[in-house]
Amino acid sequence: MTGRRRALKFVLTVLLLGSGWPVVWGGELWVGSTTVDITPPRPVALEGQFHTRVANQVETPLLAAILVLEARENDQTRDHAVMVSCDLVGIPEPVLQKVRNRISQSIPQISPEKVVLSATHTHTAPLVTEGKYVIPDSGVMTVSEYVSFFVDRVVEAVQKAWQNRQVAQLGYGFGYTVVGHNRRAVYADGHAVMYGRTDVPDFRHLESGIDPAVQVLFFADRSGTLLAMAIDVACPSQEVEGRSTVHADYWHFVRQEIWRQLGRKVDILPWCGAAGDLSPHLLLRKAAEERMLRLRGLDSLQEIARRISETVMDVYNVARQELYSDVPFEHNVLNLELPLRVVTAEEAQAAREEGAKLADKPALRMKMLWHQRVVERYERQQEISPDQWKQSYEIHVMRIGDVAIATNPFELFVDFGLQIQARSKATQTFVIQLAGAGTYLATDRAVAAGGYSAVVESTEVSPEGGQILVDRTVEAINTLFGQ
Repeated sequence: MTGRRRALKFVLTVLLLGSGWPVVWGGELWVGSTTVDITPPRPVALEGQFHTRVANQVETPLLAAILVLEARENDQTRDHAVMVSCDLVGIPEPVLQKVRNRISQSIPQISPEKVVLSATHTHTAPLVTEGKYVIPDSGVMTVSEYVSFFVDRVVEAVQKAWQNRQVAQLGYGFGYTVVGHNRRAVYADGHAVMYGRTDVPDFRHLESGIDPAVQVLFFADRSGTLLAMAIDVACPSQEVEGRSTVHADYWHFVRQEIWRQLGRKVDILPWCGAAGDLSPHLLLRKAAEERMLRLRGLDSLQEIARRISETVMDVYNVARQELYSDVPFEHNVLNLELPLRVVTAEEAQAAREEGAKLADKPALRMKMLWHQRVVERYERQQEISPDQWKQSYEIHVMRIGDVAIATNPFELFVDFGLQIQARSKATQTFVIQLAGAGTYLATDRAVAAGGYSAVVESTEVSPEGGQILVDRTVEAINTLFGQ
């Protein structure tokens, strides 16, 4: 930096500080990335359904993609982020802490709280939470065995990405395609059912809209060669969620098609946008969709991948005309106290009764625990004052140039995600859900209509807490961009 530029920067800093606006200076953006295979080497119990499933077959590999972002000024690290996208159902706190602890031991320059893990929410991935299911005593990896395998692979990959970081340019853009459909059908009496029938006289409407944006964030080296690409789609990867095989769902086919066009050296991070009430499953026009699949000669996974990859390539070919090499980067970590949903005495009693019916059915242990946790919440709730019925949740907010990234640990209903994007001052805002274990966070209207994903068993945080999450996330984003 020249003396004249330093002087100008000093004057501008004084002016901005006096104005109360945040000072987020552009500087060199260093980027490292890699991709690692996290496919279990032996049969494994799967997560994502109420009943126990064991996978003895691998249909597609499972991957974790790592993106390291580092802001440098005068050869000094000013801020950083480590983002890991995983083909898993969710990221429970113990797994996140294991990864963070190991990374902090091996790479002291990385602050543990700046490590973010998110999941694609494939329901055909290994179980990573102890005690959820009754699994066989032999012939299957234990949860601790798979978690150790996963942590080893991810930490090794983070080390590799950290070592290969280089000066990079930023590119971004978005397009439209429909992947996620609303999965909550509402009927004449006002009640809702997830995956409810729509071919009946009392069907009235789907509960909410969708988010058809396909958002693309990519990084290239100084010569313009593509290094890594993140793709944000508001839809969990659960088209084949009921299978008893290891499968990355539609993201496997998206990666294969993009790699066919851009080369395997490009690391691809799938991000799941706010989509707690969305899925790739159709509730309408099923016969018409099946006919089109037949005419195209594709199955549903290949069709979803076709839509996403075509949109991604269109966006990339347009957006790469404008790359940015001197961009501000800042990464803030917030712990939000969100109000928990109040469990009524009637809900607790109903959960107690339903749990008792499942007590002697080990194959449905997950469903029994689903009800039991409601009873436990009700009992804890009686021991504290209503204003203390809260819990802390970690979110991450980043600015990269004119782009914002906001994470949350929930299956966040789409209305909340659209609010964040609409109110954000960034040119483009990436909302990443499932940067955590992934309990549903439903809207007021969903809770009023009931049904799976909105009943008390499905949700920890109240709709009021969802609005607080939105408001605080928007505030954090706009602070980085100047109110």
